[in-house]
Amino acid sequence: MRYDGVMSDDDFDTPENDGSDDGAANLPSPRENADLIGHAAAEAAFLGAYNAKRLPHAWLLAGPGGIGKATFAYRAARFLLAQPEAVGGLFGDAAPPTALAIPPEHPVFRMVASGAHPDLLVVARAWNEKRKRLRSEIVVDDTRAIAAFLHLTPSQGAWRVVIVDGADDMNRNAANALLKVLEEPPKRAVLFLTSESPGRLLPTIRSRCRMLHMNPLPQESVLAAIRRFIPEADAADAGALAQLAGGSIGRALVLAAQDGLAVQRGLFGLLNGLPKLPGESLHGFAETLVRGEATGFALLTDLLPRAVAAVTMLAVGREPVASPAERATLARLATRRSAAQWAEVWRRLGQLFSAAEGVELDKRAVVLDAFFALADAAR
Repeated sequence: MRYDGVMSDDDFDTPENDGSDDGAANLPSPRENADLIGHAAAEAAFLGAYNAKRLPHAWLLAGPGGIGKATFAYRAARFLLAQPEAVGGLFGDAAPPTALAIPPEHPVFRMVASGAHPDLLVVARAWNEKRKRLRSEIVVDDTRAIAAFLHLTPSQGAWRVVIVDGADDMNRNAANALLKVLEEPPKRAVLFLTSESPGRLLPTIRSRCRMLHMNPLPQESVLAAIRRFIPEADAADAGALAQLAGGSIGRALVLAAQDGLAVQRGLFGLLNGLPKLPGESLHGFAETLVRGEATGFALLTDLLPRAVAAVTMLAVGREPVASPAERATLARLATRRSAAQWAEVWRRLGQLFSAAEGVELDKRAVVLDAFFALADAAR
């Protein structure tokens, strides 16, 4: 648990989640980002509750990674922290606010951006000094401090705010500690929980939060962001990234920096030949993925299950997001097995990749096993 500015690396909203270069260096982190793209409905819902003097004490921001959940949480937090202490009512004598945005030159914005605001606490997976990486989960020590923090009197305004970034990462004990806070919330305290999979949270946590569903961004919004943050990208690559990103600006920028398009092309080159697997091409692809820091392997564990999920969608008559060439490959595979059988392949791939994360498996062998499983399914 740390004060202000620690983010989850499952949410692509930020390039500085673990102290390493994740490839989105041109994208400001959520605590520094003054821009929120495409979530006007969420903003209106929050502002409406505030102005109606019915502000819930906890908000569950749900949606895919990289679409702006953490950015929204910081935006709303800055808004609350900038409100003066209420006198004789929620607003005192001031008119109700009409927008959440706080200008970057505002003192609250600067304090939040620097991680120095005393009334904001951010909880996420902590840094493991021994392993030099983020912990795999949020532990109970990370959430126990929330109650003590929220029961303090706000030092600079009317509110104290907690952001739990990546609430899905809480282990059972951490979740139970947070639940105690939600059951007896102090006054003038608001919590924001970001979540990619709300179903993984305790039902009792979900029931005590106001949920805001935040949808993937339109492809044109992602494309505009790519042009803004990666002006050197040519039109074809920018369009391919926007399509592959699935409505996530953060994901698009990470894919660009980690050469995700090359991984995608190599992947579909092999998928297109199934059930045949040219040995030289397969082994060369696997070697490329695991070379160096193996960011290519991490991309494959994301891109390959997505491709199999798209095959499953086509098998039940639904249309995935794919280029015409990719769709042709996916559609051919969809005719080889039933949707249920492809769903089983998807499940097996998930188990294989999860095992590779949990133990020190030979990642090259994992790649080969994944494609052998696909070849068997495509026969």
